[in-house]
Amino acid sequence: MSKRDVLQFEGHKFLKQRLVLSILSQRPVRIDKIRSTDENPGLRDYEIALLRLLEKATNGTNIVISHTGTSVLLRPGMITGGKLDMDCPVSRGLGYYLEALVALGPFGKEQLTAVLRGVTMNNLDLSVDTLRTATLVNYRNFGIDEGVELKITRRGAPPRGGGEVRFICPCVRAVKPLNFVDQGRIRRIRGISYATRVSPQTANRMVESARGELNRFIPDIYIYTDVYKGADSGLSPGFGLSLVAESTTGALMTAELCANPGDAPEDIGRDAAKMLLNEISRGGCFDSVHQWMALLLMVLGPEHASKTRIGKLTPFSIQYLRDIREFFNTVFKIKPDPESNTVLMTCLGSGFINVGKKTT
Repeated sequence: MSKRDVLQFEGHKFLKQRLVLSILSQRPVRIDKIRSTDENPGLRDYEIALLRLLEKATNGTNIVISHTGTSVLLRPGMITGGKLDMDCPVSRGLGYYLEALVALGPFGKEQLTAVLRGVTMNNLDLSVDTLRTATLVNYRNFGIDEGVELKITRRGAPPRGGGEVRFICPCVRAVKPLNFVDQGRIRRIRGISYATRVSPQTANRMVESARGELNRFIPDIYIYTDVYKGADSGLSPGFGLSLVAESTTGALMTAELCANPGDAPEDIGRDAAKMLLNEISRGGCFDSVHQWMALLLMVLGPEHASKTRIGKLTPFSIQYLRDIREFFNTVFKIKPDPESNTVLMTCLGSGFINVGKKTT
């Protein structure tokens, strides 16, 4: 394999998305200068765990890490799916690893069943609640809906974790093209107020505080309280709130907040509600943390035009578009809509077919 065949990048930022795009596009990737100027250079424990997870979810993937850990070469293999079981470092939430599986899972040779253990919620990665109530629900826009499941068997708050989830994702031969431009109007808000190893009343206090902010705008609000005790509550005390607003057309807007030491439940409820209102004000059919999912699955669609509306592009999404162009040679038509302050995104699908899945 010549050097020209290998896509080359530098730095630790966006490492996960580039590894996942490499496997989906079957294009080898080399990433150099990973924290090369830091006092502690090289890959972190969670990045090494991600590489191990990608190796388990595929067959034939070859990963070479330099002696200093500042360089990684990945030659992608075939996505196999199957059963995975892994203890994840507590330095990142399980959402960090699950996002990679969400991108790869539908295109495996067989159904993916992954059991992951670690931190189920923090303020750095998507919580397992948002993944379950919004991320996996967004699959339906691309024709993936039956058999998808994320079960939280144990919660694990930082710093020690101790949580466990079971993710099941069926495989599909191809995804459907997307035509989702009507963002609709918000009709209801749902949420989960969770608490582990603290007073059960903590969850209720977050609910009351969040409702105090949201009830001024909409009456249809229901926030479930989810209190874990004993062995199911993980190894550390913690609490937080995950909110999802659904529009009349099925668009989902999310916000979540996890408590840091010393935070009051009332503050968490109020701030999470304000974050949700801010997300709703951005508009679009996909919220800011799910823009990448819409863009990726549009590219992996059939060779037809896919179109959607999103709010203002985040810096992460802008870089994601650049990486998609590198790996798939696909560019998007980006048309701002000044009236709604949103952006219309259109692209031609790459005609991606899951060759590992047998036709039925």
